Amino acid sequence: MDSVQIKAFAKINLVLDVLHKRPDGYHEVEMIMQGINLYDLIEITELDDRICVSSNLTELDNGPLNLAWQAADLLIRDFPHIKGIKIHLHKSIPIAAGLAGGSTDAATVLVGMNKLFDLKLPRERMLEYAAKLGSDVPFCLLPLTALAQGRGEKIRMLPECPRIWMVVAKPPFGVATKEIYSHLHNVAIVKRPKIELAISAIRDRRIPDLYKAMGNVLEYSTFDLYPQLREWVDTLKELGANKVMMSGSGPTLLAFCDSYVGAQMLAAKWQKSGWETFTSRTLGIEDVADFCKEDVE
Repeated sequence: MDSVQIKAFAKINLVLDVLHKRPDGYHEVEMIMQGINLYDLIEITELDDRICVSSNLTELDNGPLNLAWQAADLLIRDFPHIKGIKIHLHKSIPIAAGLAGGSTDAATVLVGMNKLFDLKLPRERMLEYAAKLGSDVPFCLLPLTALAQGRGEKIRMLPECPRIWMVVAKPPFGVATKEIYSHLHNVAIVKRPKIELAISAIRDRRIPDLYKAMGNVLEYSTFDLYPQLREWVDTLKELGANKVMMSGSGPTLLAFCDSYVGAQMLAAKWQKSGWETFTSRTLGIEDVADFCKEDVE
């Protein structure tokens, strides 16, 4: 085997609560994270002497600032028999969208190199590498329903979320996660998500109760800085979405629907210039054959 191709799935938050700022500068969070069937395609090929990253997007930095490059560098430093690697990112996940596009690419490089070079790294070791790269990267190693705590690196698998269809709608601008967290102390958090109720609803497959429990406290910060997002949430509800919330630090909006057909119809109505709009669904174990399935079986 001299190359592998693996899907790098986007991540959404069904619940995102920020508890407090930690002494190390990170925020203590509690989240229910969920992979969705929107993905980048990552091709990894062995090279003789260097790390080479390329992509289909000219605006993407392909050097050491790219998390996929950093993931490869981590493994090459610890496994000197790996002389080099070529990584091609075919990007479909929007950039700076709150969908963990960079994080999932990095996690998938770890998974792909573990497979390509037969490193036999256990999940615990993979999580250690992932945590060095960013708060969302550990979850993206196995993008199924999970509770994330700490700064996001403490992962506990949950019962699989029932299949939910959604429209993923990213407006024609990005936001910086650092800006959103920094602004959070300037706004009042009126209502917090109900994480235990959400976990119970997932376990019992009660989607209406899950909608009631879901929430993202970063909306208070992002909507304060970008108030038009709040108006678009209301419009998506008026168009028939069962629940609308922001993904991560934004600005992507998630409009949850009853069915694939319902999501397709809503996406067709949401024809706005410059927006990136996708129909997607939550992932199940059958979607992650290239990842560490044995860890949840």
